[in-house]
Amino acid sequence: MLKRSDWLESKGLPSWRQDAGLVSELTENPDGSMWILEADGRPVGCTTLTDSTPPMAWTPAELAESSLYLYTTITDPSFSRWKPGTLIALWAVDRAFRAGAAWVRRGCRFDGLVAYYERQGFTVIHMMRKTHGPMYLMGRPAERIEELPDRFAASVPDRL
Repeated sequence: MLKRSDWLESKGLPSWRQDAGLVSELTENPDGSMWILEADGRPVGCTTLTDSTPPMAWTPAELAESSLYLYTTITDPSFSRWKPGTLIALWAVDRAFRAGAAWVRRGCRFDGLVAYYERQGFTVIHMMRKTHGPMYLMGRPAERIEELPDRFAASVPDRL
């Protein structure tokens, strides 16, 4: 997470540095909602995936739909060539499908992340104003990702 914070700060973007303790605590969730992506035993990224969507600006009908909520996805930028963030998102879409959920939802605050998540197949469903700027609520229908095992295999670097 500190490498990602360094990378974000070098681009003048807000980083995770001040939230390192909070994210670390998520790894101890007894519900098992924090997931770690590893390559040869080395952490490459992490994410949190839950079956409860924060209500924010979602409509009652949307909240009634089955979904998984993806958040706190952080990857090591030195592995960007293998697109670990995209791999994590596809894993969540496939996992939601296998769990019988209709959607994977996520939220973000930055236009750059919106564009990145759109490249992963997510769509902005709602935009709300928060104290510190906009919050984009995004979703992608759950679906089986047939090539997921191959993508995992191709994402493991030959040398770490």
